[in-house]
Amino acid sequence: MKTEFMELATARYSVRRFENKAVEPETVQEILQAGHVAPTGCNRQPQRILVINEEGSLSKLRACTKCHFNAPLVFMVGFDTADCWVRGYDGKSCGRDDACIVATHMMLQAADLGVGSTWVMHFDPAALREAFAIPEQIEPVALLVMGYPAADAVPAPAHSEFRPMEETVFFNKL
Repeated sequence: MKTEFMELATARYSVRRFENKAVEPETVQEILQAGHVAPTGCNRQPQRILVINEEGSLSKLRACTKCHFNAPLVFMVGFDTADCWVRGYDGKSCGRDDACIVATHMMLQAADLGVGSTWVMHFDPAALREAFAIPEQIEPVALLVMGYPAADAVPAPAHSEFRPMEETVFFNKL
C-alpha cells in the first residue's frame, strides 16, 4: 500500500486541459466520500462543498475565475466559520486547514479514479458568493476544477522539480 500511495502522489499533476465529457455521478460521489472521511479539528467537520456540474452553474463560475480551464466539474471547498474548532489559547480557527485537508483528499481520490484536477485559489470570492448565494458564514477556500484529462494534457514543466529535502525538513531545530 505504501508504494501505491507514493506512485499516486508522484504521478498526480495539475490538469489544465479536459475532455468535453461529464464526470459520472458515481465518480463524483466517490470523490465526495473521500472529502467526507477527511480528518478535521476535533472532528467538527466544518467543510462545506458546493458541487458545480451543470452548464448554467459552470457559466456563472467562469465569471468568477479565469482559471476554470473549461472543466466539466468544479467543487468549491470552504468552511463554516461558526462550526470550526478554535484553539483556546490564541483563538486560531482550524477551518481553513480543515478545508485544505478535505480538498487534498478529494484531489487524490479523483486521481486514483482517473479524474484530473487543479486546485484554484485565483477566484473572486465576492463574485462567487453572489453567483451562488453563498452565506456570509461560509468561507470559500479553493475551487477544485476536475474532469477527464485531455489527450494532450501534460504536467507543468516544473512539476517534477523539488528542492532538496534538507532545505525544507528540519529535525528538532529550525
